[in-house]
Amino acid sequence: MAIIRRSCLKELSYELTQIDTNGKKILYKDLSYEIVGLAMQVHNKLGYGFLEKVYENALMVQFRGKEIKAKQQAPITVYFDREVVGDYYADILVEDKIIIELKTAEKISGAHRAQVLNYLKATGLQLAILLNFGKEKLEYERFIQIK
Repeated sequence: MAIIRRSCLKELSYELTQIDTNGKKILYKDLSYEIVGLAMQVHNKLGYGFLEKVYENALMVQFRGKEIKAKQQAPITVYFDREVVGDYYADILVEDKIIIELKTAEKISGAHRAQVLNYLKATGLQLAILLNFGKEKLEYERFIQIK
């Protein structure tokens, strides 16, 4: 598992993968850059201080404008010993391959990171992006699950 934070590596207690600075190993590079760019546009237009749902809806407007396939509140089923034990709802699922989790917090916390990691584990997807609209500048972190 790797977390990429604003193009630099932040080590946590799981397996990390090195990402070449030339971008050769960045998963879904073009789409993930476009997602972050659109999130920056939303943040620049709205600023900070709104509820998470406002930013979620604004991002969906951006995705529709760029014809990017995205689902709001995408259900994620959690299994334990092959039995369903619960459901989560990811804020946005882009192109059925990237989970977007939005926050409006003073800072990204360990609990936020754990939530995103659990989404990756539950879905088997490889990439998630955590976006925090709660500060003057957009914060984001990329999470990669190594299969």
